[in-house]
Amino acid sequence: MRADTEILAEGLKLPCGAFLKNRIAKAAMTEGLSGGDNLANERHIELYRRWGQSGAAVLITGNFLVDRWHLERGGNIAIVGQQSNQALAMLADMASAAKADGAHIWMQINHAGRQTQKMINKIPKAPADVGLKMGNGRFGKPTPMTDEEIETAIDGFVHAAKTAEQTGFDGIQVHAAHGYLVSQFLSPLSNTRTDKWGGSLENRAHFLLEIIRRTRKAVGKKFAVTVKLNSSDFQKGGFSDEDSAAVALWLQEEGVDLIELSGGNYEQPRMIDFDRKDPKSDGNANAKKRESTRRREAYFIDFVPKLREKLTIPIMVTGGFRTASAMARAIDEDQIDMVGLGRPFCVDPEVGTRLLSGEITQTNDMVESTRIGRGLLSPTSPISFLRDLNAWGELGWYYEQIYRLADGKEPDFDLTGFKALLSFDKTESATAKALVR
Repeated sequence: MRADTEILAEGLKLPCGAFLKNRIAKAAMTEGLSGGDNLANERHIELYRRWGQSGAAVLITGNFLVDRWHLERGGNIAIVGQQSNQALAMLADMASAAKADGAHIWMQINHAGRQTQKMINKIPKAPADVGLKMGNGRFGKPTPMTDEEIETAIDGFVHAAKTAEQTGFDGIQVHAAHGYLVSQFLSPLSNTRTDKWGGSLENRAHFLLEIIRRTRKAVGKKFAVTVKLNSSDFQKGGFSDEDSAAVALWLQEEGVDLIELSGGNYEQPRMIDFDRKDPKSDGNANAKKRESTRRREAYFIDFVPKLREKLTIPIMVTGGFRTASAMARAIDEDQIDMVGLGRPFCVDPEVGTRLLSGEITQTNDMVESTRIGRGLLSPTSPISFLRDLNAWGELGWYYEQIYRLADGKEPDFDLTGFKALLSFDKTESATAKALVR
């Protein structure tokens, strides 16, 4: 029987011909480091320099937006229009820093659609005029996109991919999960169109498939084109696991090199292992599946067999992995190809190297020891607002660690969830107000 370290250290060749040195990826995490210009800066370079030394085979950036009116956060990098030589140089320096120790770097490209907060855009564009059912007042009711606006958005994704290749990135990841624009087109709950962009699954997938077709033609053969896809929205009547399997096969046929499996959206944020009592939540139907995936650590691993019935391209799973044994078992037994880690990289920027060498066998030592200090209120509180507050506080805690790494500092394990939440909210408001249109 092979050792866990041997399994994790095995290389992987992608269909495009690119070779990844092992099976560990730093999954995308929104950095929020840009100023009002939404450009890369020295903090991005420092952050990816540190993560480039992590031992991971590939680093996936977080949310590079293709439309500055539809940011996920005010501090996002945006790839729009003609980039200045200086802006391109900063992107190139960021890519170079990430690749210094042999890692690949993929630019995650995205459009927030209706999940654009009001402080960014009060009337965002989306497939239809279906607003988020969250009741917190952060998001406005969207306006349906015209055919011309849809074509402009597709062109924006292709332009971002070409810019990524131009500045030394090794590939891109189209964000088609978590309820952002591409995911909104895929879901019948948010896409109620009756034209060629809506209705049947084939029509709802048209937007994503056009992005992939045009991108694949616009970039070099060895440039990796990958997709982050929901296994399910976990909402009744939404994008299902059967839908996901069908779309994944179409993506393979269009030349995608890897699919990262995730799930959920803002209404039902299962990507952070959190259940919101949304009116359309299908939480009860998935209770047994959740318990099964918890035993296997990864949140979405139970969906892999359905994909493997049809797919030959690599599959990456992110969310929940904390032990080397579970990661190795997922590769050896569950037929995934890449293990995506997010939060462990925030508290230990050398986590990949340490896992691969056998120095550590689990990533959660430091994370779990700070959980009580981070917590605001019980995540099982019957009051949904309090549970939401706890989840935001935990997210804020990890964002604060990213900021520290970008500033050349070490993680702060004494930071409480309450302080992190206050600091995060202050930063988000400031970056939104600083936006220069």
